[in-house]
Amino acid sequence: MFPGIARVPIIMPQLGESIAEATVVRLPFAVGDQVEGDAEIIEVETNKATMGVTAPCSGRVAELLVELQQSYPVGATLGWLEVSEDEAARLGLDVATPAPTDASTDTAPTSSTPATHVARATVEPTVRGLPVPAHAAGASYLSPRLKARMNELGMHAADLSGVAGSGAAGRVTVEDFEKFIKTLSEHRMSPASTMRVAVADAMRRSWTRPLATVGMGVSIEALLAHRKAANPKPGPALYALRALAIALGENSAPAGRLVGDKIVHPKAIDVGFAVEAEDGVLVPVLRDADKTPVAQMVERYNELVELARQRRLPANAQGGSIATVTNFGTFGLEWATPIPLPEQTLVLGMGAGRINPRWDKAKGQFVPITEAYFTLSFDHRVLDGGGAGRLLQRIAALLTEPAKL
Repeated sequence: MFPGIARVPIIMPQLGESIAEATVVRLPFAVGDQVEGDAEIIEVETNKATMGVTAPCSGRVAELLVELQQSYPVGATLGWLEVSEDEAARLGLDVATPAPTDASTDTAPTSSTPATHVARATVEPTVRGLPVPAHAAGASYLSPRLKARMNELGMHAADLSGVAGSGAAGRVTVEDFEKFIKTLSEHRMSPASTMRVAVADAMRRSWTRPLATVGMGVSIEALLAHRKAANPKPGPALYALRALAIALGENSAPAGRLVGDKIVHPKAIDVGFAVEAEDGVLVPVLRDADKTPVAQMVERYNELVELARQRRLPANAQGGSIATVTNFGTFGLEWATPIPLPEQTLVLGMGAGRINPRWDKAKGQFVPITEAYFTLSFDHRVLDGGGAGRLLQRIAALLTEPAKL
């Protein structure tokens, strides 16, 4: 390197909040090429998009330490630029000395010692301030000894999600685990009920899938008027359940489950509804809900609500449902993102009714209406946002004509 010339590292940037690494797919420039500042000097691909790593300033490509189709973590040195010392100082760039080659510090890369063999510096994540290091593998691998110790205490891998391991590749060791247990013993603890443990297990299994939620405000004026005149009065969630069932009866694909490379469609439109019980939630099921009008389901619905609260649900009212309806509006909530059960793809949520102004084109003025937010949470492997939005729009349309439900 000549006097007055500095070497500036080309660093793998943080390309997204959840991106830990990227794969090199194209090298637009070669060693010796002159590049301008902000030029895309290396093209990389993440699991979300193809992006460019830009040059920190104008200069000459002195060295490239990457190979095509190889992945490199955030913070890795991908190569070096030669720039003038004055330019580096003016821009406030870090100037560093490249790591030596495997052979010696004086050996330049040749055909037998390519630049890609240059030793890489220790990678430091650029995202800081996290409770767990960005590249920590956590409990992705559990040794037989650690599994045995966890089974002894009735614990699961998810319980270690906040533990930063000290083992190879950030793995949690038995020593890390024992330190974690010792820390827990310093806190006040109370036993979890059998139902709470069961709910936790179901949610843990549900969260292994990519879940998403869409939502919209829906007028429930017609629903409330119909309910007021009905005898017996259906619960608001029963109207939502029936609308969901009709929509799925028209097209059952959104409620299908992805198994391998096949979408498994449901044989019947059996829909559950969430009922809060002591220290947990139970989900009674109404069978063939797409074929049974609301008026014929009211009595059975009310009966199952009471049995669920007593935790005495009959076997024929449990399991096998393809979707769930939950009325979180009973707690005064307007918006929530419920999680589908592990064996389901969908959960429809209903918020509390609120009087809101809505523009009336015919009257040319705002009028007060009772509106509730409905949310649809879904397995994104089976359903995309557009399909979920259309399903929710169909449910909203059905709710405006409750007499037909």
